[in-house]
Amino acid sequence: MNFLELAKERYTTKKYNATEKLSRADIDQLKGILQLAPSSINSQPWHFTFVSDEEIKKQLAAASYFNAPKVLDSSHTIVFSALDTIEKFEQQIEENLPEGAVVYYRQYIKPLPEAEIKSWLQHQVYLALGFFLSACASLNIDSTSMEGIEKDKYKEILNLKDYQPLFAVTIGKRDFEDANQPQLKPKSRLSLNTIISEV
Repeated sequence: MNFLELAKERYTTKKYNATEKLSRADIDQLKGILQLAPSSINSQPWHFTFVSDEEIKKQLAAASYFNAPKVLDSSHTIVFSALDTIEKFEQQIEENLPEGAVVYYRQYIKPLPEAEIKSWLQHQVYLALGFFLSACASLNIDSTSMEGIEKDKYKEILNLKDYQPLFAVTIGKRDFEDANQPQLKPKSRLSLNTIISEV
C-alpha cells in the first residue's frame, strides 16, 4: 500500500480491543523507528516511555481525562517527553553532535529567551510524533495521539527527571465496533485548494 492509501486508512482510534496485545517484535520495531526520528540539527531532545504495566496504565488513565479508556484498553501507552533542562540539553549536544550543529544552536537558539528555547525543544518532539504515527500506520498498528493528559501527574507517575511529558500515544488493535473508523465515519478534511497553493 502506498503512503497516500495509508493516510486514507489511518484514523484516530477511539476504542481498542483490550484483549489483543502487540508483539515484542512490533514494539522493538517502533522503538527503533523512534530512535531514527528526525529533529532540527539532529538535536534529539526527547525521551519516550513505553508503558504496558497494567498498574501504571491505571495511574496514567486516572490522569488522562476523557482519554482514560484508551489508556486502559490499548496494548501500550507511549509518553513523549521533552528535555526540560537547558543545561542538560547543551551538555548532550556538546557530547554527541558535530561542531557545525553546536555552532548553529549557540548562534540562533541559545540567545533566545528560556521559554522560546524550551518551545523549540518541544517542537522537535512533535516531529517525532508525526513520524511515529505514520510508522504505526505502515505496520497496521492503530494509534491515538493524546494531548489531553495531566502532564505533571504523568511526570510524577513515571518518575521522569529533567524531562517534561508533552503528550501520549496509545497503540494497539482497534475494536471493530469503533465508530470512528473511516469506513463508518468518513474523514473530514479541508479541500486541497484551501490548504495548498503553488507559486
